[in-house]
Amino acid sequence: MGESLHTVTTLPTARRPGCPFDPPAELIDARLHGPISRYTHPGGKPGWMITGYDLVRSVLADPRFSSRKELLNVVDFEIPPAPPGEFLLMDEPQHGRYRKPLVGKFTARRMRLLTERIEQITTDCLDAMEKTGPPTDLVTAFAKPIPTIIICELLGVPYEDRDSFQEQIDSFMNGEPSEEELIAAYTATQQYLAELVAAKRANPTDDVLSELTDSDLTDEELKGISLILLAAGFDTTANMLALGTFALLQNPAQLAALRADPALADRAVEELLRYLSVAKTFMRTALVDVELGGQTIKAGTTVVLSYNTANRDPERFTDPHLLDLHRQDGGHLAFGHGTHLCLGQQLARVEMRIAFSALLNRFPTLRLAVPAEEVGLRPETADIYGVKSLPVTWDV
Repeated sequence: MGESLHTVTTLPTARRPGCPFDPPAELIDARLHGPISRYTHPGGKPGWMITGYDLVRSVLADPRFSSRKELLNVVDFEIPPAPPGEFLLMDEPQHGRYRKPLVGKFTARRMRLLTERIEQITTDCLDAMEKTGPPTDLVTAFAKPIPTIIICELLGVPYEDRDSFQEQIDSFMNGEPSEEELIAAYTATQQYLAELVAAKRANPTDDVLSELTDSDLTDEELKGISLILLAAGFDTTANMLALGTFALLQNPAQLAALRADPALADRAVEELLRYLSVAKTFMRTALVDVELGGQTIKAGTTVVLSYNTANRDPERFTDPHLLDLHRQDGGHLAFGHGTHLCLGQQLARVEMRIAFSALLNRFPTLRLAVPAEEVGLRPETADIYGVKSLPVTWDV
């Protein structure tokens, strides 16, 4: 390999016009050159970009690569450790301390028990859409409220606080706020969660957060855990619902197949997760020198893991750039892999299965209300990719 090793010069800031569902062209090109490329972080630090499925998966399962925030070697100043409770950016044993009490609360069985409630919330959203009539923005009418209500109910966020809460989370996840707006939204959310944790301690109710006040976790830790659960539980699923509907509307044959065979819903959800990979990239830092894909990753070097190219890897998936709801080769990395495998994956699956099926049943003539190129996409700077709005219409 040596001299001919491919280099990714910067993280792409846009996708090719007319290809809103495909990873940026530079990353697809990098994968064609090989599963690993040299990369320089925006702060000037040398690193690596991993675009191949097998290598991304192996790094995620390898304890020699760390998730710790303070080890990220991407800028020329010190990064502070993740606040207590924010376990996504931690390794064992801290990560396990926060994750373990949550695992039992997000089992497939427990999520299935929520099915009826999710169906009710979905029906309420669709009733309101039908009553208001077309056209409507599917993001505000459907994609955001469903996961927001569910995750707020799970955590015990009072009903009247939901809207302002959704706005705060949205503003620090959408990739567009200024530094000041970002800090303001984050601070407001932290303040709100501190009050919520105190309220649950004083008067526990029937929700996950109240149950956690029974453990040895401090208020500070519970605040961090709540932030992770809320941001992850709301933003990722909301973007999957909106972007997934957009992708189906742009693939009429696949949409027709799903309408014709409701039993296809589970497989459709998995294929949309693979095809869209809304959580696009994650980072890990080598704790020791590691041989990877024929290269030596030096201790202290941070690698960028490109989930969206891994899930489009031609060596792993046949015709990877096609949306194929009958696809047999599963095993996507949309929820990650290893110890940090997404805690809420079963909840997300149930929400998507119910929501997509109900939407398509209720509105058989659903279609975009604007040309596809006018749909506003989230910038590549957002941690989670998606659409800002999705104007749709249907025959009344």
